[in-house]
Amino acid sequence: MEEPSEHQGEVVKPENPQTAERKASLEAGKRASSKTAANTGGSVPARKRVTEPRNGSGSGLGSGSSALAAKRSSSSTGSVSSVSVPRRNSTGGLPKKPSISDEKRKAGADSAAGVKGSTEMTRRSLPELRRSSVTSSPRAGVAAKPALGSPVGLGLRTSVSKVDVVKKPLSRPALSVSSSTSVRSSVDSTASSGHGGSSRRMVLQASSPSVVRSPSVSSGSRAGSLSSSASSIDRSSSLSGRRKVGTPDTRDSRFIVLPQVDNKANDDVRLDLRGHRVRSLNASGLNLSSNLEFVYLRDNLLSTLDGVEILTRVKVLDLSFNDFRGPGFEPLENCKVLQQLYLAGNQITSLASLPQLPNLEFLSVAQNKLKSLTMASQPRLQVLAASKNRISTLKGFPYLPVLEHLRVEENPILKMPHLEAASILLVGPTLKKYNDRDLSREEMALAKRYPAQTAFCIRDGWEFGRPEQAAESTFRFLADKWKDHIPPGFLLKEASIDKPSEDVCHCHFTVIPDGAVSVDSPLVLKYQWFSGDKTLSNFVSIPDATGEIYWPKHDDIGKILKVECTPCLGETEYPSIFAVSPPVSRGSGIPKVVTLEVHGELVEGSIIKGCAKVAWCGGTPGKGVASWLRRKWNSSPVVIAGAEDEEYQLTLDDVDSSLVFMYTPVTEEGAKGEPQYKYTDFIKAAPPSVSNVRIVGDVVEGNTIKGVGDYFGGREGPSKFEWLRENKSAGDFLLVSAGTSEYTLAKEDVGQCLAFVYIPINFEGQEGKSLSARSPVVKQAPPKVTNVKIIGDLRENSKVTATGIVTGGTEGSSRVQWFKTYSSTLDENSLEALSSSKIAKAFRIPLGAVGCYIVAKYTPMTPDGDYGEPAFVISDRAVETLPPSLNFLSIIGDYSEGGILTASYGYVGGHEGKSIYNWYLHEVEGDVGSSIPGVTGLQYCITKEAIGKFISFQCTPVRDDGVVGDLRICMGQERIRPGSPRLLSLCIIGNAVEGTMLNVEKKYWGGEEGDSTYRWFRTSSDGTQSEIMGATMESYTPSLYDIGFFISVSCEPVRCDWARGPMVVSEQIGPIIPGIPKCHSLEFLGSFMEGKCLKFNAVYSGGERGECTNEWFRVKENGLREKISCCDFLDLTLEDIGVCIELLYNPVRKDGIKGSPRRIVSDVISPADPMGIELIVPNCCEGTELVPIKKYFGGHEGAGEYIWYRTKNKLEGSALLDISNASDVVICGRDLTYTPSLIDVESYLALYWVPTRADGKCGEPLISLCSSPVSPAPPIVSNVRLIELSSGIYSGDGVYFGGYEGESLFSWYRENNEGTIELIEGANSKTYKVTDSDYSCRILFGYTPVRSDLVVGELRLSNPTDIVLPELPYVEMLALTGKAVEGDVLTAVEVIPNSEAQQHVWNKYKKEIRYQWFCSSEVGDYDPLPNQCSCSYKMRLEDIGRRLKCECVVTDVFGRTGDVVYIETTPVLPGIPRIQKLEIEGRGFHTNLYAVRGIYNGGKEGKSRIQWLRSMVGSPDLISIPGETSRMYEANVDDVGYRLVAIYTPVREDGVEGQSISVSTEPIAVEPDVIREVKQNLDLGSVKFEVLCDKDQNSKKISTVGTYERRILEVNKKRVKVVKPATKTSFPTTEIRGSYAPPFHVELFRNDQHRLKIVVDSENEADLMVHSRHIRDVIVLVVRGFAQRFNSTSLNSLLKIET
Repeated sequence: MEEPSEHQGEVVKPENPQTAERKASLEAGKRASSKTAANTGGSVPARKRVTEPRNGSGSGLGSGSSALAAKRSSSSTGSVSSVSVPRRNSTGGLPKKPSISDEKRKAGADSAAGVKGSTEMTRRSLPELRRSSVTSSPRAGVAAKPALGSPVGLGLRTSVSKVDVVKKPLSRPALSVSSSTSVRSSVDSTASSGHGGSSRRMVLQASSPSVVRSPSVSSGSRAGSLSSSASSIDRSSSLSGRRKVGTPDTRDSRFIVLPQVDNKANDDVRLDLRGHRVRSLNASGLNLSSNLEFVYLRDNLLSTLDGVEILTRVKVLDLSFNDFRGPGFEPLENCKVLQQLYLAGNQITSLASLPQLPNLEFLSVAQNKLKSLTMASQPRLQVLAASKNRISTLKGFPYLPVLEHLRVEENPILKMPHLEAASILLVGPTLKKYNDRDLSREEMALAKRYPAQTAFCIRDGWEFGRPEQAAESTFRFLADKWKDHIPPGFLLKEASIDKPSEDVCHCHFTVIPDGAVSVDSPLVLKYQWFSGDKTLSNFVSIPDATGEIYWPKHDDIGKILKVECTPCLGETEYPSIFAVSPPVSRGSGIPKVVTLEVHGELVEGSIIKGCAKVAWCGGTPGKGVASWLRRKWNSSPVVIAGAEDEEYQLTLDDVDSSLVFMYTPVTEEGAKGEPQYKYTDFIKAAPPSVSNVRIVGDVVEGNTIKGVGDYFGGREGPSKFEWLRENKSAGDFLLVSAGTSEYTLAKEDVGQCLAFVYIPINFEGQEGKSLSARSPVVKQAPPKVTNVKIIGDLRENSKVTATGIVTGGTEGSSRVQWFKTYSSTLDENSLEALSSSKIAKAFRIPLGAVGCYIVAKYTPMTPDGDYGEPAFVISDRAVETLPPSLNFLSIIGDYSEGGILTASYGYVGGHEGKSIYNWYLHEVEGDVGSSIPGVTGLQYCITKEAIGKFISFQCTPVRDDGVVGDLRICMGQERIRPGSPRLLSLCIIGNAVEGTMLNVEKKYWGGEEGDSTYRWFRTSSDGTQSEIMGATMESYTPSLYDIGFFISVSCEPVRCDWARGPMVVSEQIGPIIPGIPKCHSLEFLGSFMEGKCLKFNAVYSGGERGECTNEWFRVKENGLREKISCCDFLDLTLEDIGVCIELLYNPVRKDGIKGSPRRIVSDVISPADPMGIELIVPNCCEGTELVPIKKYFGGHEGAGEYIWYRTKNKLEGSALLDISNASDVVICGRDLTYTPSLIDVESYLALYWVPTRADGKCGEPLISLCSSPVSPAPPIVSNVRLIELSSGIYSGDGVYFGGYEGESLFSWYRENNEGTIELIEGANSKTYKVTDSDYSCRILFGYTPVRSDLVVGELRLSNPTDIVLPELPYVEMLALTGKAVEGDVLTAVEVIPNSEAQQHVWNKYKKEIRYQWFCSSEVGDYDPLPNQCSCSYKMRLEDIGRRLKCECVVTDVFGRTGDVVYIETTPVLPGIPRIQKLEIEGRGFHTNLYAVRGIYNGGKEGKSRIQWLRSMVGSPDLISIPGETSRMYEANVDDVGYRLVAIYTPVREDGVEGQSISVSTEPIAVEPDVIREVKQNLDLGSVKFEVLCDKDQNSKKISTVGTYERRILEVNKKRVKVVKPATKTSFPTTEIRGSYAPPFHVELFRNDQHRLKIVVDSENEADLMVHSRHIRDVIVLVVRGFAQRFNSTSLNSLLKIET
């Protein structure tokens, strides 16, 4: 029996618990399928679901396809039909109709079918499937053998990687029409997982070895099951378990991609006990262990989870289709790593006990008895499938922060309107799919219209309603829930949060007394702000956010704000209530300063700091601009230079001044906010003090020293100073001086210490703590020298002496330093030192002093090291010079080649000029000699020319003034000797490249060079050196054997007299690298003709040969080159004919270095002679085009000659070759292809072919004969169609082909909306008349062709007709109820025809009536009114003067729409003017702006009247406020304690007035900042205010700023007075004085917020002005507070001040 079908849309293919094992089982499945197919010996693919991988693999047609049948084995004679049986799915749901697989699996397909190739792998379109057949023809039957030794369910297995999606079948099941003997077959298409599709098993079993030949009927275009009396389908076929299910249509299918589960497909981590009738998890033999990761226990009898707690590592747990009822899910708490849980197909009634599973990502609870989804929060759940339950409420819906897929099909809750919008609100922005489809844009837009607290209310049981009433409804729901949270005697009126952005955000909690109970203690509300996710979860408290106002931060963007308000009455604290906001949006980007404070002690020297709390309002926090200003008394603030940090150290300039901290917030983007100021109190001076007291000056006898210190503490006054001398005998200090900070050291102070005392005193006379400093011991005065003289001869090289008389003690080691100067007058700044300071007083005059004056610096010094002031003395004349002369001359050095000889001499006689030097060579001593050219210095380097000769040096002294002295000559001691031969340098010149010549470059020294010897060496990388044999010349060329080695050369120098020097070895060069590879020659080998093979020969050089490459190119006539191959040879083909072949050879060295390529081009390739290689005529069938198989060779093929012959006899041998002369042969065609017709049946066809080249050259002819005669085509029918002859009468027709037609069979079918096709009994002719049963169905005509020899062809179905429907209901006319007046409601009423047919249609088939209202435009057309689609319409202001039209359209249950019926109104008249929902907007403080708002109705509003009044609380009297008749009103202190009342009189544009409506506010309160300051002043009892007063109050001129003078307003509890302050020339004067007795009062000026008037009586009044409205309000309230005993209402009661 088939199991009950279930909702097809519930099937979600990816919800396969074995998804994690797909990759691991892929190869095993392929091997198993191949093995099973081989054992069965052939199979017919079972009819199964269309299962397509996501990668888009195609599908082929199952058994029944004519194309596939033609490829079956000809020995099989029977046909087998099968019916798919649905199988339960883990996510719930069975298909409503069976399906046909049009897919042939790649794995094992060839062996199972027993055919070559594979079926079409692309999905067929609908028309193609209609033309295809479902069951095989009698000619294509296949005999199926049972799979012996294999249990049911083991068969072909295929694996699908990644995600498989089950598609809705596109072809219909087969209609099997069998003869007297029926064939029973069973097909098991269940997968190894039972529902996942990761592997598929198929077993075909037949009840008898013999298969009876039977006709079959199929339709490839329909998806329903076809049944007839002649058909016999065995529905009791054996099934192994439940069958797999179908899926929705391809267009509606969706993907659910599960997270990849890490798999280990081995027996240690996997347990599969499906269908084993397990009753308990603790049963023996179950083998549960903690290592298991994949557990499949579906289709068992489990009813409890006891024992599952051992599965601590399980990832996939399948418990579908058991007997669980719940609760009892607590054991799952140990499964911390569980990722996929399947509980479908049980009897579970509640999930409340399901614990929180931290890694659960997929949960299937479909096909249970759940009434709600109440469960613990699942933080990582992505897919929740809960279809086919009894869910009727969303109360208790869990928090699922990452849920993406939600499925709740076939639940009672689907009747809830806009359930999808409610799901979006509950889940949040992560939800992507709802009920297996994308989210509806309309539902997403609708969800955004609900208030933020909707999700809270839904979880608590609020009945989901429309968004228009949601805000008020949810508030009432929460207010009712919070009844116990509000103190007795109070009512909750409001709980909301303003729409947040990064600007200021306000919360509004209004709790008012209900008046039933008197309350003594005030109600206090405490606040705490939280920030959370968009899913309304994970709320975290915000530190320090405990007020009504919160400034969202940048991190709060996109988050939800929540405020918990805790009511406190007295000492009782009640449970909190809350409000939530929409997501925080980005701010304006302009930062704002929230608070500004200055911290620190306001005392000179202290560091104060300005602290600003900034709301960045969407900008990136930056560094604000800070500055400090100094404000003296009665002066404007002045910027303090350099004070631009938030910290500032107070200085002396700040004393008695008030500082102003100014801060301007600036974002990183450069946006600046409004600057804010903060004033400090006046800075106080610090107590006087002194630091760093010290004594300045040298403490030496006779000097004056000074005591100094750093004073601090306001302005310094007459500080005191004292000097004390140390008394060593008494151990104390004696006062020696006072009153001055300077002191001159006397002789009595020598050897003693002095002390300086600093007593600081400020300008006010306050004395601070004294501080002292101690001096070092006073020293005695230093020594002194007098009468200093220079004694001696003032000539060059003479000795002089300095003398002097030293006083100040005994002279010790006095020092003398000598100087020279060009002036005869002593100037210490122009002296040039000639010596350092020395004890010796004698000095020899150097050459540098010639012409200068000599100065001696004499520094006296005592024996104990004390020194006095130096004394200077200058010579009386300048130093004289001597004539030039030499006092000695000599030559020193080595007298051998290369040696250096140096001449030296002593010069006297002034400054030497350019003396003359000459060197001479002498053959013998005593001869004149020859001058050595180019040598004019004191040194001479001996060259080769001087060998064997004598050397002499001559010098003539010359003074700088040109005076020349006597010549002196010095002769060398010996002859010049030659040097030993040696090499000064040796190196190798050239590149270390193979084949490049290397040369020796050297420098020889040591006489005349002879035949020096050379040896070349080769050194390996490991240091092994070997001599290169035969290399003894000055040059060497590296060879191939030197590659990789280092090359060096040695040279032994040899002099011409055969004297040898030391051998020298050069530095190594290398390693030798190979030379550039090169191809010396390149040539072709082979013939340039089609079919030949071309080779080449290349000669290479350049290092060791590597893998040289070559490329073959085809050079066309236009010069284009086409690459052919890179092989060592080239086979010439057809494409090469007429072109040249180019070979490109790239020489490559073994190390990969490439040389220059070389190329050669061949001659033009010529074609080969034409010839036919092969000609085969395949088997022929009537109507099938015959294409011969032929192979041609020999250039480009031309238009050959083809002749088709028909013969009754099969010709062979010579008869076939001479077929043109045969007698019974007929020529039937002269083209390459030929289509056999009916006349060709049972005859043989032969083809005669003459191969011809494109240039017309012909080859030898070929002839071929088919192996069998032409067979007739099977009977088929095409172009099956039906025609509607008249209403409800149809005729069928078709085109027959396949021999002569016999008595073909006709049938009619009915197709319902679900796609199921059923045979219409008794309808077997070509015409058919529609009955009532055919309504909402489609009609199909079936044509089964039968040949004259009774061969039956395949059934073909026509395209279905349109849906057969009854008569369309229509509206006879439309009427309206109501009047066409603004504000009234018009209702449309439809009139139904009286005919019986229409009455029946309206009663049975009417579905809905749609309305649309239109409004006429200025041009007379009608425009539709948006959202006006009901039968009623309320007329608006815009409708006045226009006509309205209502259109009505009737729709029946079949989706058809009738004609549009409409009715028009007369022009709409205006209504009576009235105002609704009148209210006053404002915050309730006396500084706020109030506005009256209301909704006007009754035509176009004219000049409606508004009057503002005041009303005392508890009094019915109203006090008019003169001049206040606008919609806006700015309150002031006169309104404090009163209710503001606005009377609104609506007036229409034509002057018609409506009824006046009034509205009032709560009593106006004083601004908190003002009331705080007023309370402080009232507590003081006496206050002074600085105000401005008009100089001439009697003048009628308009006062300006320059006409005001400063006044002091003094106010106390008894009287008030205005005082003119004192000046330099006058005393203070009281201008006005008076008590608070009437008629005393204070007046305000509404047009000037800075002015007020104090009226004492009719003669004494003062018009005053202040700097700000804030100060004015404080003054007025303080004055009225002191004067409260004369007021009717106590101001203290208004300000809530306790008396």
